Amino acid sequence: MNIPENLKYTKEHEWVKIEGDLAIVGITEHAQSQLGDIVFVDIQTMGETLDKDEVFGAIEAVKTVADAFMPLSGTIEEINEVLEEEPQLVNKDPYGEGWMLKIKFTNPGEVEELLDAAAYGKLIA
Repeated sequence: MNIPENLKYTKEHEWVKIEGDLAIVGITEHAQSQLGDIVFVDIQTMGETLDKDEVFGAIEAVKTVADAFMPLSGTIEEINEVLEEEPQLVNKDPYGEGWMLKIKFTNPGEVEELLDAAAYGKLIA
């Protein structure tokens, strides 16, 4: 299982890449493999300010729908609009082109609460 060292992770299987005061968010390779073929990514929260652990959208696979949770409190600055036409990018490249949103986070202390690659690896083992 691919668990990049340069990312942080949540127990709900989101990954987070910190770039200054922005966080790029997606779901992990483990999460997309558990969901199966993703057919729709529904994020209707552009511009909203949400708290950590609030639902920011839904990921629809062939057999199930899963909520996607905010890894950090903040404002949703950008949504990966390419996923509207190509939701399968989450399966093909979950840590790259399959990113879901960018958050301007408001509580830097929450970053320290995220899991590192080793801790996430133990969680899914």
